[in-house]
Amino acid sequence: MRYLHTMVRVRDLDASLRFYCQGLGLTEMYRMENDKGRFTLVFLAAPEDVELARERKA
Repeated sequence: MRYLHTMVRVRDLDASLRFYCQGLGLTEMYRMENDKGRFTLVFLAAPEDVELARERKA
């Protein structure tokens, strides 16, 4: 299955990252903090997309 992106709001970022990274095998690529501290964007990539995500970030 291929997807472009999705957004999920969570209460517990650490628990959610454990699920997505350790449970589903995704890799955290980078984070962006909101200037007002209201939210954090965390970008994840599937194992087969890690190199592509690194290239696009550069």
